[in-house]
Amino acid sequence: MLETSARLLRLLSLLQAHREWSGADLADRLGVTPRTVRRDVDRLRELGYPVHASPGTGGGYQLGVGAEMPPLLLDDDEAVAVAVGLRTAAGQGIEGIGETSVRALAKLEQVLPNRLRRRVGALNAFTVPLLRGPAVSTVEPEILTELAHACRDNERLRFEYRDHGGSATRRVVEPHRLVCTERRWYLVAWDLDRAGWRTFRVDRITPRPPHGPRFAPRPAPADDLAAYVSKGVSTTVYATQAVVRLLVPLAEAAQRISPSVGTLEAEGADTCLLRTGAASLEVMVIHVTLLGLEFEVIEPAELTDHLRSARDLMSRALERSRRTQGDADRTRETPSESGAA
Repeated sequence: MLETSARLLRLLSLLQAHREWSGADLADRLGVTPRTVRRDVDRLRELGYPVHASPGTGGGYQLGVGAEMPPLLLDDDEAVAVAVGLRTAAGQGIEGIGETSVRALAKLEQVLPNRLRRRVGALNAFTVPLLRGPAVSTVEPEILTELAHACRDNERLRFEYRDHGGSATRRVVEPHRLVCTERRWYLVAWDLDRAGWRTFRVDRITPRPPHGPRFAPRPAPADDLAAYVSKGVSTTVYATQAVVRLLVPLAEAAQRISPSVGTLEAEGADTCLLRTGAASLEVMVIHVTLLGLEFEVIEPAELTDHLRSARDLMSRALERSRRTQGDADRTRETPSESGAA
């Protein structure tokens, strides 16, 4: 009986690991006959696991979707990854996910063996998340799931989109991928009306079903979608763009500069390039100086002129402040001198 139970758990683990298995492959993995595999599959069905079987030489077994969530089997590494992910999920900008994550984590930690509990504890105790302030927006899990399903099923998506000023437009897109960066979610999609790739903030999306029909996927706009979105939200969207050389290694710059500020590119051992954008050259001056890093301008040349003007303006302000401070010091000294006379 114990041997049969252990084999059932092993069979369930295999079915959860891959989309489809042939009967012969399962029999080989379990060291039993195909007939035993069929009996074990029937037992799993009796326990509530929807195992589908397709006939023929190309057929096999597949774990389907049931009416209820059956127990999952996780190996050691998977269990640790899920536990750590649940601990950090509360800060990822998904509305209501914090409480749900805590409940799921409590259930998982209750059954974790001591050896895995120690691994999870070490990872959480000695890992410091690099967070840059509170989340500025949250996304409802239902919306995120709806968009993810549309991406998975290659189904046209209809939604209302609010721009920065709050104006709403109707969009019909071919969704490609969801990208999460800096606690904010983005949808990369082909906009049918504008005939081009667009990046949409998910917290500004209100789905307007029905969706569909299905479409043939287009080639992605970039191999690295995270870098593509980072460039779009930090650089391309702005009227003024610049490239500056930072006189620090790439790793140090990456610790200081958020992906929403600009994209970094390695150049040398002690330098890297920052590509960024701003509403104007005047704003760009403030933008790059507030980074607190030594830099030099690569382009545009006009940015150097604006930096020079800003330097002269601050120099005059410092000189006036120095004179004003000096006059104030002399005023404070005068009464005491007259009293001594």
